Amino acid sequence: MGAVENPVDNKEYRIPGEAKEILKSLASKWEDVADASSLQVIPLKGAMTNEVFQIKWPTKTENVSHKVLVRIYGEGVEVFFDRENEIHTFEFISKQGQGPRLLGRFSNGRIEEFIHARTLSASDLRDPDMSALIAAKMKEFHGLEMPGPKNISLWDRLRNWLETAKRLCTPEEAKPLRLDSIEEEISLLEKELSGDRSIGFCHNDLQYGNIMIDEKTRVITIIDYEYASYNPIAFDIANHFCEMTADYHTDTPHILDYSKYPGLDERQRFLHVYLSSSGGQPSDNEVEQLLENVEKYKLASHLFWGLWGIISEHVNEIDFDYMEYARQRFEQYWLRKPALLGSLGTTPDVVSADGTEEAAEKTSSKQTGLFKKLKKYVSLARK
Repeated sequence: MGAVENPVDNKEYRIPGEAKEILKSLASKWEDVADASSLQVIPLKGAMTNEVFQIKWPTKTENVSHKVLVRIYGEGVEVFFDRENEIHTFEFISKQGQGPRLLGRFSNGRIEEFIHARTLSASDLRDPDMSALIAAKMKEFHGLEMPGPKNISLWDRLRNWLETAKRLCTPEEAKPLRLDSIEEEISLLEKELSGDRSIGFCHNDLQYGNIMIDEKTRVITIIDYEYASYNPIAFDIANHFCEMTADYHTDTPHILDYSKYPGLDERQRFLHVYLSSSGGQPSDNEVEQLLENVEKYKLASHLFWGLWGIISEHVNEIDFDYMEYARQRFEQYWLRKPALLGSLGTTPDVVSADGTEEAAEKTSSKQTGLFKKLKKYVSLARK
């Protein structure tokens, strides 16, 4: 969410009438607000599933205002998650002191407590001190004991999204994205990672816009739980690493820069903090095993958000090039798969940004060789 635009008159913007009535009712209870109707609406940039607005009222004290957050649900996004389950998750996490309070609901959105903290920027994720805070908070989040069954959602969600993507896509869209190959890839990954038993309550969308920090206390708050569910913790961490390649507050927010993917030392530092944050020191083998799983789950993250992009292109009206975003995620899947999974499965040609095809097999031997050298280097460095 991060950056904000200039305030606009609430009568000129698309805050639903029922939401305005709730907002006025909230403001009327604050004694220092002179006029509950004199609210300002500030659109917040960076959200790709919902429209998000900061609402504020001037108070009788100069330069002081009351603030709340209004979230208007995106059109058609119910295909991604169950909204009622998401609300229950939101309320439960709030009661655990982990996020904002729910202040009100209307037919296509809700009103939340405004957290007086700074939303992180893309560059914050690469700051070592900030990254350590995030790692420790992620460990805490994964330990939340949510009510209900603790079933992994990842594989069923991928298959459901694939079915939806195939239904929405035209043949011209589906062919270059190799949608007909994705079912086999999901099964391949599920089988390869079936031995991973480290399950926790995962956010599943830990990009910088969903992380806030209180600059005074250095307390991290994780927000926006729409995609949250029980999953392998390595998937959540892999997804966070992938988000380091994104900056959603540029003129081309859909473009990913994979040169910014964290290096080996950076990933190891993050995992060491993650594993040690609840007490005790992890062994080198523990860090190495988690690192190996994280890198494999990176492939699942590419499929997850690639399918999300395809579906969003057809159901969401937010100004974002979802299809190009999806193409980049699938491209990364096919490029990284040979080094991470070796010869498992088949790897079709990769469609590059300029529309040309590159045989992924041509890169396979180079990537696999590099991967072996990297593992040898890490092994030697620890002797």
